[in-house]
Amino acid sequence: MFQKKKTVTMVSMMAFVIIGVAAVNIPMRNERNLKVLPKDISDEKLDSIMQTYTVSLGVECKFCHTPVKGFSDSLDYVSDKEPMKENARAMMRMVIDINSRYFYFDSTQRPEYLNTITCKNCHQGHAVPPEYH
Repeated sequence: MFQKKKTVTMVSMMAFVIIGVAAVNIPMRNERNLKVLPKDISDEKLDSIMQTYTVSLGVECKFCHTPVKGFSDSLDYVSDKEPMKENARAMMRMVIDINSRYFYFDSTQRPEYLNTITCKNCHQGHAVPPEYH
């Protein structure tokens, strides 16, 4: 009886360690790969901007971000493998340029945070603007 309890305890501990090691090896990076938005942007501001993009284009995050290899329900926000991500950056640069040239009156506000012209102006909730369908 004592031997059986010992075996069960050892197997349980080994399972616990294996699960713990597996959890540690899940790719969870706090890195950022920001090429347009400011490097010092807060997590809250970044999340808010990204949420605005998903609503404005009627898409989900996976439209620009690839799944983590081996974890299809997680996204690799740092990776540049999805070509649409660079397209999104080009669109962001265009919007920042338009706002900076034509609507940038307040020198205390950063142009990348301006909301005068936004994705929704053209996209109207579609991944491709309706006039290009």
